[in-house]
Amino acid sequence: MDAYVLDWVNLLLRWAHVIVAIAWIGSSFYFVFLDNSLTPPPDQLSKDKGVSGELWAVHGGGFYHPQKYAVAPKKIPEHLHWFYWESYSTWLTGFALFTVLYLYQASSFLIDKNLMDWSPFAAGAAAIGFLVVFWFVYDAICRAFGQGERADRLVGIGVTVFVVFASWLACHLFPGRAAFLLVGAMMATSMSANVFFWIIPGQRKVIAQLKAGEAVDPVHGQRAKQRSVHNTYFTLPVLIAMLSNHYGFLYGAPNNWIVLVVIMVAGALIRHSFVARHKALVQGKPVPWSYAVAGTLLIVALGVWLMPAPQPQAAASAPVTYAQLREVLDARCVVCHNDQLASKNVNLTHADAVAQHAQMINQQVAILKTMPLDNATQITDAERALVGRWFKEGAPVK
Repeated sequence: MDAYVLDWVNLLLRWAHVIVAIAWIGSSFYFVFLDNSLTPPPDQLSKDKGVSGELWAVHGGGFYHPQKYAVAPKKIPEHLHWFYWESYSTWLTGFALFTVLYLYQASSFLIDKNLMDWSPFAAGAAAIGFLVVFWFVYDAICRAFGQGERADRLVGIGVTVFVVFASWLACHLFPGRAAFLLVGAMMATSMSANVFFWIIPGQRKVIAQLKAGEAVDPVHGQRAKQRSVHNTYFTLPVLIAMLSNHYGFLYGAPNNWIVLVVIMVAGALIRHSFVARHKALVQGKPVPWSYAVAGTLLIVALGVWLMPAPQPQAAASAPVTYAQLREVLDARCVVCHNDQLASKNVNLTHADAVAQHAQMINQQVAILKTMPLDNATQITDAERALVGRWFKEGAPVK
């Protein structure tokens, strides 16, 4: 596929993926908030109808009064809105984007021969295997430990242990950028699979029982709620894993799997803080900010741990010459950005092109550290610092 066309496909798929993901996550956050903010109805009429909780809200100049039934209403309304295409669309666009960017270009994005020297087909198959295997293991943990008083804790421990193992394995098989995204993708796949295999089928069974005049089995709603709660805790870890591919200092760090685990745990703690806050406000209890504080402290500790060592002042005293920069570009960058290849339409073999792309070179190499891709050419921190100094000094090309 032509590189220009591939860039357009990448852009449009990414745009669509973000749009539908906003819709899915937004509705998920709203319903978790709603479920934890409901209060028993004060009027007998609502109680007689089977309403177990209600919420009065104001938004956009209007008043809203959502109600939740203990199991289901006595009669199914004619117009019933389903929340599932937000989930399916997010997964479909995400997998399409993963296919175009990673599977189609597996040799560039999925293979680091310093970690695993395998074929593009094998790397792609292993990547898909992560998505499939994680779902089956996660689902098995929920089936095995998802009942009883300690169900939530046992399932939480089991899933956390497996996520840690999967993060370690991914970072030892794939380049850091791909590994981080793959861990996020496998969790996102399970989120959508929860909707497809548990939440929506459970709701359909309830409706079928109502239409048949049968007693509604509450277990379907309980299972759907359990998986929905899991999805809300997965959300922030998945988002940070997806966003990480823009930040080389994360996925390129030593022991990067620990970085991934720590930042995902921080996200889960912060998400739990909001869930607990909703419940506390309804119950009139103090807001438990400790979880958010713990998550924030983890992120701060991670930032301190990953902070680059200060460069000696002596090294920065002499201005960086174009000849020095040229040595770095020729050794680390020109292998992909040359007259024949010119990846991303960037050719760094000529001084005028270097001047044209000076800001981008600084951003990608010195600040974000996303280039060279997966550090395939083994650029050093000292060389990145040299590029940064060259740009700060006016980016001379003579």
